[in-house]
Amino acid sequence: QVQLVESGGGLVQTGGSLRLSCVASGRTFSSSAMGWFRQAPGKEREFVAAIRWSSGATRYADSVKSRFTISRDNAKNTVSLQMNSLKPEDTAVYYCAAVQTLWDLKVKAWGQGTQVTVSS
Repeated sequence: QVQLVESGGGLVQTGGSLRLSCVASGRTFSSSAMGWFRQAPGKEREFVAAIRWSSGATRYADSVKSRFTISRDNAKNTVSLQMNSLKPEDTAVYYCAAVQTLWDLKVKAWGQGTQVTVSS
C-alpha cells in the first residue's frame, strides 16, 4: 500500500504560479512512476504530468506543456508540480497518484486532492 499526502494549492490570479507537493510513503517500490491528475467541476479526471522515479524522465499533457514542471526528490520520496502562467481553465482539484509506469498510467494509489483556483 502506498500513502500519498499532498500540499500546496490555493487561490491565484491569472498568470500567477503555484507549487504542489506530494510525499509518498509505504510500498513506494511497487510503482515506478508518479503522476499528477486534475478534475474540474463537471469534467472527468485528466492526466497532467508524470515522472519516473529512477531516471526523472517526464511526460506532460499538451495543455500544460511549457507551463508546468514535474520534479522528484528521491531522498524525500517527494514529487512536486510547479505551475506557472496559470489560466482560469487550470482551476481543478489536483491529485497526486502512484502509477504503474511512465507510459502505463494505471493508478495504484491516489492522494486526497488539493484545490487550485485561478481567478480571471
